[in-house]
Amino acid sequence: MNARNPGLAGLVALLVFTTAAFAAEPDFEREARLANEIVDTILDGDPEWLEADGREFLSIYTEADESRAAVVILHGRGFHPDWADTVNPLRVGLVERGYSTLSLQMPVLRKDAKYYDYIPIFHHAHGRIEAGIKFLRDNGHEKVILLAHSCGAHMAMDWIRAKQDSSIDAFVGLGLGATDYRQPMHQPFPLDWMHVPILDLYGENEYPAVIRLAPNRKDMIEKAGHPKSRQQVLPAANHYFTDQGEPLVAAVADWLDQLE
Repeated sequence: MNARNPGLAGLVALLVFTTAAFAAEPDFEREARLANEIVDTILDGDPEWLEADGREFLSIYTEADESRAAVVILHGRGFHPDWADTVNPLRVGLVERGYSTLSLQMPVLRKDAKYYDYIPIFHHAHGRIEAGIKFLRDNGHEKVILLAHSCGAHMAMDWIRAKQDSSIDAFVGLGLGATDYRQPMHQPFPLDWMHVPILDLYGENEYPAVIRLAPNRKDMIEKAGHPKSRQQVLPAANHYFTDQGEPLVAAVADWLDQLE
């Protein structure tokens, strides 16, 4: 049958993948454990329980005095909204620069899960992103920026592919395109048709795939044509921006400042 109609085989494979994707679920028990571990240790900001797809999930809201805008923060694979590398420095440091932050618990799987394991649960992030944006709008923030790191960026891009980018005012991607060995990206990012300004920020000591695909991402961003979009390399930083919290916050905040 495949020899006579190879297109049919591809269609069947796509249908099987799509069905499996919508049947897959995050590890909600692990999310609950993560929440229990961190909720009483939050020093800056307040825990907020938001709802998506009929389930509550943890977020951390940190409000700036005379807030200039608000930033939704999506952490990387398997972590939580107060993760010490990348997330905590941003969600606290951006507030000091005048930007309120809302850090969301993203869908997680078991600790050893890889990029291809996560693809079938990307759609579970959609409702959480929308709940975060709504929370910030309801709290009076007129400008909302979506900032996503690593696997969180894959989830953000999946949401933008499905829902467009009209409900956000800018996008910051950190470590865009990180996957696992012999697991190339499932779909290209929609950077070439996004309407909002984009900051593509990655470390000098990034994963090889992030660096290798950087010229392609730059071409896509330039094709989209927003004059304030930029690709930037953070010197000495690795994929997790370990011990680079201050320069990371400065790079993001400086770019946000010039959007006004």
